Amino acid sequence: MYGFMYQPQVGDSLDVLDTPAMIVDLALMEGNIASLMKRFRARNVQVRPHLKTVKSPDLALRLLAAGAIGGCVAKVSEAEVMVEGGIEDLLITTEIVGKPKLARLVDLLQAHPLIKVVVDSVVGARELNAAVGAAGLEANVLLDLNVGQNRCGATPGAEALDLARQIGDMEHLQLIGVQGYEGHLQHIHDQQERQQRCQQAMRALTETAEHLRTAGFPIQIVTTGGTGTAEFCADFDGITEVQPGSFVFMDTDYRNALGPVYSNALTILSTVISRPSPDCVIIDAGLKSLSTDSGMAEPKGLAQIAYQPKGDEHGALSWRNENAVGELPLQIGDRVELIPSHIDTTINLHDTYYAYRDGRIEAIWPVAARGKVQ
Repeated sequence: MYGFMYQPQVGDSLDVLDTPAMIVDLALMEGNIASLMKRFRARNVQVRPHLKTVKSPDLALRLLAAGAIGGCVAKVSEAEVMVEGGIEDLLITTEIVGKPKLARLVDLLQAHPLIKVVVDSVVGARELNAAVGAAGLEANVLLDLNVGQNRCGATPGAEALDLARQIGDMEHLQLIGVQGYEGHLQHIHDQQERQQRCQQAMRALTETAEHLRTAGFPIQIVTTGGTGTAEFCADFDGITEVQPGSFVFMDTDYRNALGPVYSNALTILSTVISRPSPDCVIIDAGLKSLSTDSGMAEPKGLAQIAYQPKGDEHGALSWRNENAVGELPLQIGDRVELIPSHIDTTINLHDTYYAYRDGRIEAIWPVAARGKVQ
């Protein structure tokens, strides 16, 4: 082994961190969680946060302690990580298709029967029914509905009712709810448009749930809602739970849509490593540290300065206004925090959270579900 790298410890100053490093302001994060839970406490709607954002059982347990009823995950591999960390009540929000995934799901269900899954096709439901039946198990399923995102999901109404009836004939599946995620509405900047279109999606979701109940199906769960729409969803009669995730840390994309409802609690700490000109500096955070699918990250506290990736390992900071003149107020060796544009995909680039309060590390959490895409 070459050299020596100091391993940061709880109690250390943030100054000991090598960069790029993913850091979390605990006061802001705790404020976000408390604020969201308070918003839903007065409503008859439960919070089931989507853990594909935090990717950490440590943080999932904090959310449960704050009032969440369980969690959502996108993939079987994420569920495996979460149950190892003590999270039992999970909803896997993506259809599970194919023998390898079904085999892993069966293994999970044998020890963790509270896990729930979604289906949107007869083919998928039949394969699921056969897999759990062969193991002598049953699976609780939700009918996944397309409420406008046009990704996965059965069409609300007659198609969904027909699918439910076929699921009802499958011995090893218990249809207990419906899911409808309006992901296409999360970042609409106009609040009135976002609310109106969300109400249309919720009408399709809840009316289908009611039709299923009328047909004799025990629909207990009607789940929906991301950070950008959850409050609108919760105000709609018939919704039982919401699935926000990004609110824990936030990013610039959600902030630009919602305004200052929640704080940007997570940043990527970087170091200025070069100064090629007075009006441009280079930092050590590039495409391997900050995702760009939702735009560019923003330097924290430097409103007039813009970030631009310059490859895998490098990023450039320069004046946001191309007509601006003068030297940047940054020197080689300075530290700069960057607010991600998309929190989920940025977190997936890092191994560790360094959570701090008043400049000192208070907790170190592994990003245990990083890269869990299966």
